[in-house]
Amino acid sequence: MRFCFMLSENPTDPDELLKTMFEEEHYKTLAQEDELFAERPGGQMEYISRVVRGVGEHSAELDGYIEKYSVGWDFSRISRTALSIMKTAMFEMMYMPEIPNGVSINEAVELAKKYDEPDTVPFINGVLGTFAKEEAI
Repeated sequence: MRFCFMLSENPTDPDELLKTMFEEEHYKTLAQEDELFAERPGGQMEYISRVVRGVGEHSAELDGYIEKYSVGWDFSRISRTALSIMKTAMFEMMYMPEIPNGVSINEAVELAKKYDEPDTVPFINGVLGTFAKEEAI
């Protein structure tokens, strides 16, 4: 989700972002900012790379789905954090059938609780739930 957020803040090539972020010296600085980066990912690198590349490649498509299912919300007023969370979950639901839709939605809701405003949590849950019923595999 964080890397997808970075892509939305500063559009760049996903491969270049991954290379930069996981460069050893740079990664050490991230650990000083957030304990999430205390250890370099091992087996998760394949997942991280696949999601970052996929969200980068399908960003416009995912934005369209978010706009379609954001009933009562002006797309331009949705936080970048919420957009990044939903794009990550939607990408998983559409392109990673090995991840159950319910897991993607639950993880998105948990991320929203941690990183966004409380009123955003039910919004994200609703958008992703409807998306899962209407669009996801």
